[in-house]
Amino acid sequence: FAGLIPGSPNITNATEEYDGTSWSPGGNMATARRTPGGAGTQTAGLGFGGYIDGTGNTNATEEYNGTSWGPGGNLGTARRNITGCGTQTAGLAFGGTSTVNTNVTEEYDGSSWTAGGNLNNSRADAAGAGLQTAGLAMGGELSGVAVGIAEQYNGTSWTNSGSLSTARTALGAAGTQTAGLAFVTPVIVKVRSFNCTPSL
Repeated sequence: FAGLIPGSPNITNATEEYDGTSWSPGGNMATARRTPGGAGTQTAGLGFGGYIDGTGNTNATEEYNGTSWGPGGNLGTARRNITGCGTQTAGLAFGGTSTVNTNVTEEYDGSSWTAGGNLNNSRADAAGAGLQTAGLAMGGELSGVAVGIAEQYNGTSWTNSGSLSTARTALGAAGTQTAGLAFVTPVIVKVRSFNCTPSL
């Protein structure tokens, strides 16, 4: 397993890589931010959106090659607390907060973002797993309240599915649409999660 975490709950450009045992520094993002979305793998990662101090929400996207970050195509909608899944060349970004929580979904083809089918439930700080054509959204915050709502994406539209047994926001996730995993919600400190996509 190879993990990658871009950004942070705090404003930073730091990146860390996991080798199955320990974390080590990776190449810094060009734009320091907090609560971005993420997708891909350690050697082909994708970071997008988030919040920049003094500027507000950003639509900036960056791509990681295992060593350094480079620019990608901008999101259509700038937002923070955004969720992602998929790969660097077939990514999915959904939900988050623009001025309010949003249901906007966008699909990435390796160079640009295009509109996808909207979530049925506008939310921020959800967890994501799976692929662009078989995505999973779990939990999050809706109107200031943690929810357990889960939705499945088929590459075109979202469908409500079985809810989490415990409503949670800012949780971690891994796996696929049909074998997903949702875990932990901090009690005091809100920690931003990063999707772990299985190798293709």
